[in-house]
Amino acid sequence: MQITFITGNQKKADYLARYLGLPVSHVKLDLDELQSMDLKEIVGHKVRQAYEKIKTPVIVEDVSLEFEALGGLPGPFIKFFVERMPFEDICSMLNGKSRKATARCVFGYYDGESIKLFEGSMEGEVSDVPMGEGGYGWDKIFIPNGYTQTRAQMSEEDDQKTYLQIKPFAELKEFLLNKK
Repeated sequence: MQITFITGNQKKADYLARYLGLPVSHVKLDLDELQSMDLKEIVGHKVRQAYEKIKTPVIVEDVSLEFEALGGLPGPFIKFFVERMPFEDICSMLNGKSRKATARCVFGYYDGESIKLFEGSMEGEVSDVPMGEGGYGWDKIFIPNGYTQTRAQMSEEDDQKTYLQIKPFAELKEFLLNKK
C-alpha cells in the first residue's frame, strides 16, 4: 500500500512512517484553508483536495488549540496566531480569564472512495508566559493536564507520551493495517 502524507515537514513525514511501520512518502501541496472552527470539516476538505491533486491515497493532518475563555478560539487558527503574534501576547490574552485549553489533532485519510477521520485530544492550560526551547508550534505555551511544564520544556519521554495522546497515530495505524 502506498500512502502519501501531505506535509512540507520532512521530520513529520519520517516520524509518521516510523510510527506506522509502513512506507509513507510525503508531498508539500498548497491547499485551500477552509475557514471553519470544525477541525474535522477542515481536514475532510483538505484530504479531498489533496487526493484530487495527486490521485493516490493521502493522509493530511491539522491541529487546533482551543482556549475555553475565548469560546474555542483560536482553535484551528492557532497557526496564524503563532505566525503573527509573539507568544507573550497570546498568553496575555487570557490574563484574568480561564487558562483552560484543549489541544486537538485530526488525521484524514482518503483513497478516492472513502474518507476516514481520526481525532486525538488533550486537556491542559495556557502558560502565563512562553517557556522552553523544545517542541514546535504552540508547545511553548501549552501545559498538559497532570504536568507543570509546557510541552517545550518536557523530557523526551513525557514529550512522546503527550504527543501520542494528542496525535491519533494508534487509530490511524490500526485502520491502515486492516486495510491492506
